Amino acid sequence: MKWTYDASPCVVPSLLMCCALAFSGCAFSADVLGQGRVSMEGAIVETPCAIEVGDRDQSLVMDTLPVSQLIRDGRGPEKDFAIRLVDCVLVRVDATARDWQRFQVTFDGDNDRGHFGVNGEARGVALMIRDARGEVAAPGEALQASSMLPGERKLHYTLSLVGNQQTLRAGDYRTAIRFRMDYY
Repeated sequence: MKWTYDASPCVVPSLLMCCALAFSGCAFSADVLGQGRVSMEGAIVETPCAIEVGDRDQSLVMDTLPVSQLIRDGRGPEKDFAIRLVDCVLVRVDATARDWQRFQVTFDGDNDRGHFGVNGEARGVALMIRDARGEVAAPGEALQASSMLPGERKLHYTLSLVGNQQTLRAGDYRTAIRFRMDYY
């Protein structure tokens, strides 16, 4: 399973700048050596927290699960994962704006009857994400808002395989689920 984090608005301009720098050497002829020009653009965004670098892209390997256990229990064992918010500062740059007070997490991926769809040979299964309060995440829908705290905070989640009301078929599966943090 591959987790991806929505890129900030400054990633695309940075990539464009790298491409421009890489190809700029090809554009100069021999008679203008020693001259050049660099142009770039970007964006600075105001956000109260950073996400720990290792938590932006996570790969989880689910345990092998017999079909009989999925039928008997209705879902597979839970796999823990976390998102760590670091360097949280609740005061906004704009002194006239309200300080940061709350945040919401939204997970997004293929929707399979309210759970996260999978690809591969396996059939009849989907993935369920739950937060530490037990709230089940639906693709594209924000989880319940939480209060902001200064400093650092670790958000705990579990992932488990569940039936999707279709005929079960054994096989490999995979998916990519993105997450987004919204602050207000």
